[in-house]
Amino acid sequence: MASQRQTAIVTGASQGIGAGVVEAFLRRGYCVVANSRNITKANPFPASAELALIDGDIGNPKTAAKIVDTAVSTFGRADVLINNAGIFIPKPFTEYTTEDFDALVSTTLGGFLYVTQLAVKQMLKQKSGSIVNVSTTLVDRPIAGVNAAVQIMVKGGLNAVTRALAMEYAKDGIRVNTVSPGVIKTPMHEPETHEGLKGLHPLGRMGEIKEVVDAILFLTDATFTTGETLHVDGGAHAGRW
Repeated sequence: MASQRQTAIVTGASQGIGAGVVEAFLRRGYCVVANSRNITKANPFPASAELALIDGDIGNPKTAAKIVDTAVSTFGRADVLINNAGIFIPKPFTEYTTEDFDALVSTTLGGFLYVTQLAVKQMLKQKSGSIVNVSTTLVDRPIAGVNAAVQIMVKGGLNAVTRALAMEYAKDGIRVNTVSPGVIKTPMHEPETHEGLKGLHPLGRMGEIKEVVDAILFLTDATFTTGETLHVDGGAHAGRW
């Protein structure tokens, strides 16, 4: 029965890394609740009784409530949460607007907070759970000329809260980790930019969606790992090149 299978929640799931994560969990036999603003319209997935699609802004607490309620009411559990939703607004620091800041905070931090609080409440009942956040390697290794300070400030919050929650809930069997990607070949980056973006990584190429998905799956399975930030960035965090 579906209620006996593990259930994963994935935000920012309509394309790119999020869509890849949804497909990977379905292949593994999970039930999945997938969210993005207009995922039912964009729907890139084959119809499946094991997949529920939830439209809505993840920065809205009502969307978060609907996501977790659907996981529990439809599939009986919430075992894994992948906080993938995010937006990218790079610009010089002095040019960020109040609207930019509000959008970044709402999607990245509000979106994390509301759905994670509700998922943790369910995981506490189950006495187990895995949460994986998606950050950016720029938090640990800013690059001159890549102006994204407010973006980095907000994503850095995910890195910090990962460690805090790992400690808070370790005794309850809930693990919290983060994947920190470099530049990944997703629809976010136009093909004409790819050649230049390769140079932001010591390995000399952009990352592939599958490589980030594999890291997320690893952290989901790694039952003795919590509070970890796993860099999937072609070595960019390690030093100068």
